[in-house]
Amino acid sequence: MLHKSKKSLIGAVLLVLISSSTIAQTEVSGFYPQKNELTIAPSYSYKIYDRFYRGTTLTDGNPAGLGSITSFIINLYGEYGITNWLSASINLPYISVQSEDGVLDPVLEKSTIYGIQDLSVFMKGKIVEKNLKKVGKIGLGAAVGASIPVGDYEGEGVLSIGNNANTYNASLLTQFTSSINVFAEAQAGYSLKESSKFNVPNAIVYGVKVGYFNRYFYAHAQLAVQDSMDGLDIGTEEFVAAGGPSVLPETEVDYTNLNFNLYVPFYKQTVGVSAAYNTNLDGRNFSKESSFTVGLVYKSL
Repeated sequence: MLHKSKKSLIGAVLLVLISSSTIAQTEVSGFYPQKNELTIAPSYSYKIYDRFYRGTTLTDGNPAGLGSITSFIINLYGEYGITNWLSASINLPYISVQSEDGVLDPVLEKSTIYGIQDLSVFMKGKIVEKNLKKVGKIGLGAAVGASIPVGDYEGEGVLSIGNNANTYNASLLTQFTSSINVFAEAQAGYSLKESSKFNVPNAIVYGVKVGYFNRYFYAHAQLAVQDSMDGLDIGTEEFVAAGGPSVLPETEVDYTNLNFNLYVPFYKQTVGVSAAYNTNLDGRNFSKESSFTVGLVYKSL
């Protein structure tokens, strides 16, 4: 029962975590597909904010007085099991960001910015897995990946859809799955940023997740944290001297994000629907934003 339920629901695990594209959350999970199993998961997200952390101070409004800022994200995610212990995944978002008041971005001189953002490619491998008799099992894995800008977009500006930097990630993850299908997961990694135009800070990314699944649904709650290693604070003399909004990619971006995800299969355990809610609990030089996501998941058996 445990194996059958997990096998039919793995496709939902990453869908919503990836779809919030402007948040570099942990992009892998402790579940592993079987050899030749394919998951395809398109999704749509709506995000809005009208408050912003200038440094660590939460303020009304956002940089440059653009009013409420909304984002629409169409995301395509896919994962393939190369072996029973090794998988590859890709992710590609299309993003539209706009000022609801129609105010022009002071750098980009537009009130709406849209386009394809970054292509992410990850490899994930299971290092070891141990059965704990009737209690469940615990596993340890690792993942490496890169995100490369593929869209023709500018990294500076308040409404930019990304920082236009290459990102290289490495992480370790561990997951305990009980015999009654309750699971807990923890992971930590490092994100290295590379840009020819900006000094984008590197970051430590870590998170914890708890959830439950059976053949009828999958659900989890996740807390994800990014801690940048350095960078500027918005509104300081150093930020203004460096160029203000034109150097936003060089700010120290920290956040604590809470995510709830629900997946329900509806056709032969191969096709299902997913829904999620994300909200930022705390931050630094980051928006106080919330988002909603819906999606479809196809998984070959």
